[in-house]
Amino acid sequence: MKSWTTVIAGLCVAAASTTAAAQTGDRFPSRQVTIVVGFAPGGGGDLAGRWIAEFLRERWNVPVVVENRPGAGGTIAAGHLARTKPDGYTVALASPGPFTVAPHFQKLTYNPAKDFTYLFKFLVSAQPMFVKADSPFKTVQDLIAWAKANPGKLLWSTSATNGTTHITTAAAFRAAGIEATYVPFKGGPDPVNGLMSNQIQVVVTDWFKSFAEAGTIRLLAESGPDKIPAYPNVPTYKELGFPISLPVFYGIAGPAGMPEDVIRQWDAAAADMVRSPNFPKLVGALNGTPSHSGHAEFSPMVVDAFNQMGRLVPELGLKPAQ
Repeated sequence: MKSWTTVIAGLCVAAASTTAAAQTGDRFPSRQVTIVVGFAPGGGGDLAGRWIAEFLRERWNVPVVVENRPGAGGTIAAGHLARTKPDGYTVALASPGPFTVAPHFQKLTYNPAKDFTYLFKFLVSAQPMFVKADSPFKTVQDLIAWAKANPGKLLWSTSATNGTTHITTAAAFRAAGIEATYVPFKGGPDPVNGLMSNQIQVVVTDWFKSFAEAGTIRLLAESGPDKIPAYPNVPTYKELGFPISLPVFYGIAGPAGMPEDVIRQWDAAAADMVRSPNFPKLVGALNGTPSHSGHAEFSPMVVDAFNQMGRLVPELGLKPAQ
């Protein structure tokens, strides 16, 4: 018959083994990770989400799936993310619309400054201001001078009414003391088509690469704070002294309250991801520029952009698009 000492020792060993197994199972990541994308399959956001999912599957050796929750400019997905458990297993693609702009135009169920953990940024999209190649405007200064002499006659547009580039450019024109008329289009390439058919004179959008390569447009400035690598002589809004110059970014966000050790795992994965040999292919497919920021830098950047938009929207008298 076993002694009580032997029985107790056996129980202690079993308990220790169970605890170790539980701890191993709880170590992130140990099960399926879901990346929520607030856009329909086939678009740039969906492409980015699926590329990241494939990278993480290979790195973490766990299932990583993309869940599309399109609608309302990405705010449906953001609202869902804010309600999920902050364990790192559900995250979402982060872009300016639902996290920095939309909350200032509609009542939403979340607060971007409080309800999310901004994990990392991996790419920015060039959003230059440009005119037709035969335009008399050679520089931004030429455009401003003409607009001052012709109040209200400068016609311009962007791919997203009330988007980041609309707001930053409206603020730039206001600071320059000019009156310009914004012409809304449905989005995508429509504003560029409007430019090429002489319906408008200036566009600020990411739909520029093929036109620039063909020599049919002239870039005047980049609305974000980062230079366009292929066009280093094009000044940024920041360099021109305009009041706001925000990047149009792609990143990953989670719900508020994520544990520090889980955040570190996401940080490490992002750092390796942007160094991977296939990452430039994703950047090229999205017509973007590599731009990596970890949680410590990305989080205050998004919150600052959200707060700046909150100041500018009422100052500019912008209203929700009809």
